[in-house]
Amino acid sequence: MNEDGTGLLTIGELARLTGVPVKTIRSWSDQDLLPPAARTPAGYRLYGPDAPARLEIVRSLRELGVGLTAIRSVLHRELTVAGTAAQWADALDAQIRALRLQSAVLRSVAARGSAAEELPYMTELARLSARERRRIITDFVEDALDGVDAPAYRSGLLAATPDLPDDPTPEQIGAWIELAALVREPELRAALRRLAEYSARTAPPAGEPDAKSEPYAPEERRAPGASHTTTEPRTAAAPDPAMQEQAAQEQAAQGQAAARVAELMRVRGEAAVAAGIAPDSPAAEPVIAELVAAWLPTQTGTADPPTEDNPAARARLLEQLETAAEPVVERYWQLLCTVTGRPAPPRWDTAGAWTTAALRAHPRPYGLDRSAFDGTDPDRVLRAYEQVTRDVAALVAAVRPEDLALPTPCAGWSVRQLLDHMVWENLMATSIAEDAPRDDHTADHLGDDHRAAFDDSVRAALAAFTGSGMLRRTYGPYEAPGAMIVQQVVVELLAHGWDLARATGAPTGLAPEAAEETLAAARRIYGAAPRTEGSSFAPERPAPPGASATDRLAAFLGRDPA
Repeated sequence: MNEDGTGLLTIGELARLTGVPVKTIRSWSDQDLLPPAARTPAGYRLYGPDAPARLEIVRSLRELGVGLTAIRSVLHRELTVAGTAAQWADALDAQIRALRLQSAVLRSVAARGSAAEELPYMTELARLSARERRRIITDFVEDALDGVDAPAYRSGLLAATPDLPDDPTPEQIGAWIELAALVREPELRAALRRLAEYSARTAPPAGEPDAKSEPYAPEERRAPGASHTTTEPRTAAAPDPAMQEQAAQEQAAQGQAAARVAELMRVRGEAAVAAGIAPDSPAAEPVIAELVAAWLPTQTGTADPPTEDNPAARARLLEQLETAAEPVVERYWQLLCTVTGRPAPPRWDTAGAWTTAALRAHPRPYGLDRSAFDGTDPDRVLRAYEQVTRDVAALVAAVRPEDLALPTPCAGWSVRQLLDHMVWENLMATSIAEDAPRDDHTADHLGDDHRAAFDDSVRAALAAFTGSGMLRRTYGPYEAPGAMIVQQVVVELLAHGWDLARATGAPTGLAPEAAEETLAAARRIYGAAPRTEGSSFAPERPAPPGASATDRLAAFLGRDPA
């Protein structure tokens, strides 16, 4: 209180009482937020007893970001505090979204290592409205599919829109920027056009009823392993609501069935790879037979649908898989899922590669001869593994650093790549024995010391074979004996040991104690497998008179021992 007993406060006293600087109080007074109650004869401002409370209101609203004009309206009773708070909360929300967008763009720039010239374009892309983003995708789809009569495929692409949330993450912003760049690439346009042309080519003629003789034939355009189902009813006449609803239900059911088949193919293919089942081995046939049987019902809405497992059906499934094998299209769907926050579709590359290779190797169904699984003595298999790895390890130890770049009889493989594959064979068999199959086939398993990498992999495999009971267990849905899986590894190591010997000029007569029975095992395991394009082995070659068992194994597996 002022010393004169009037109850009025000078500006200095008010500043000391509230902690607000004199300069700030004077500014707020000049803007009619805190008018003085009176002035001294000398013209200095005096404030009434309500000034501290009024000052606290102004300070609180300013700290919350409320503008001076809005505060003045509140103090003059033109607006309520609640109404003002709601308005400013909305404004702050918009500001926060803008700041988050800026942050996401900057983090995307940092993660991508973008050049300065890209920043304006990236910022512009991030600020586009939902309608503008849809326009980019719509224009891209219409241009890529121009002139192709594939309405179902087109509608599925157009239905998948890149809707960013209000507060996108840096990953979503980065995905949208990459997607916007991807749709400008001729490679993606060409790939989508190929898929659309396949859709048009395999669709039933317009107005043709499906196998159920109904006027609405749903067109299933989900290739096995593809990320999205795109379906659209094909009308022959104006529908009534009941028929339209029935067609929609059947269409949805067929799409779900196709999704289940695609997932079954992924699971079975990855399980086959994990179990060490070669796509051109007899053990792959029952897997393919199961997949074809599950796939056939999904083809009822296509032109000339297959009805049984035969060469034509397998050829069509193979064509679908090969058509769907478009990495750039898979990337397109992955980016769309990231942008919209939907779960990314499972990767199809491992299962797809195995299934297509198995279909090429097994173009027609045949009954599995389980005798390929029989006659495998676990103790003899273990001794053969020890003998083969002993001689192959000696070859590996003799490989000099300058030898690693030499070519080998395995087309396209250098000595280093061959050694890496041999180490992988041991590591993969070890992981199967430990019930934790590996999936890092493309990683570098050799490191800087190829000798140590091979020796370590052999020791680990031997410990796993003897410590896990693998040699007397079965694996996979078709109960392949673990001893046969190990025997496959013996065949691989002896054959690739022959490759290594040829590449380095060493003698090829490896493991004579085990070579004859390993050759017999190879004939039993792989004898029924077709030698077709994409198979693991080329057609059998003749072996010269007096050739060693290892040379004859190489000839059986398609090498030239001459």
